[in-house]
Amino acid sequence: MGNIYKNILLGSFLILLSIITYFSHYIIFKDAHHIFIYLIGDIGFVFIEVLLVTLIIHKLLESHDKQSRLEKLNMVIGVFFGEIGTDLLVYFSNLDPNIDTIRHELIVTKEWSKTEFKKVSRHLNDYTYQVEPARVDLEKLKEFLNSKRDVLLAIMGNPNLIEHESFTELLRTVFHLAEELKYRSSVGNLPEEDISHLEGDIDRVYGKLVNEWVSYMKHLKDNFPYFFSLAMRTNPFDQKASIIVM
Repeated sequence: MGNIYKNILLGSFLILLSIITYFSHYIIFKDAHHIFIYLIGDIGFVFIEVLLVTLIIHKLLESHDKQSRLEKLNMVIGVFFGEIGTDLLVYFSNLDPNIDTIRHELIVTKEWSKTEFKKVSRHLNDYTYQVEPARVDLEKLKEFLNSKRDVLLAIMGNPNLIEHESFTELLRTVFHLAEELKYRSSVGNLPEEDISHLEGDIDRVYGKLVNEWVSYMKHLKDNFPYFFSLAMRTNPFDQKASIIVM
């Protein structure tokens, strides 16, 4: 309420100054015609100024600012996959009994076009992401996620996350899985229903990881060819991938 009152006072003061200025002009030059010509002209230009500043320049600056925030966020996404995401993809895909039905579609190459990325993304939406329950080492997974807790918390504290809804949702699912495992003092002798619940959490993380990884690969290909080259050589789905440049 205080700020509104101050703004009203400031506005009234500026209008008063304007009136005093125009009145002084009239007292000195005795030319009301000249005053009204420029007054009406200035008022008319205000609408064009609003168009230029508010609708065009402001939008351009806003778009540039948003692009800058997205670039910073994509650096954070790179850290996530470097520290956590790629390792989880390797682990989960190795436990997926049906991975070979989509593996060939995930061998991203430098020849891929935007159309190829879109086609693969659409197809992946229809895939059932499910690991083989008997092969999941919950203790190993728990230790890994616990070791990355500080990284997860740091990434989740990034203010730019609001710009990327799907990645934010991925982080939530990973953090939720980490919390589920953390609060179980022992994961060696869990009831069948509890294991089933954890498997659902794992499958959710797995599916979101794959889709986000494809989007990130597209971003690298479009913007950072040197990072894209590294990502191809460490592709978690390519069994022939090698860090060595051939």
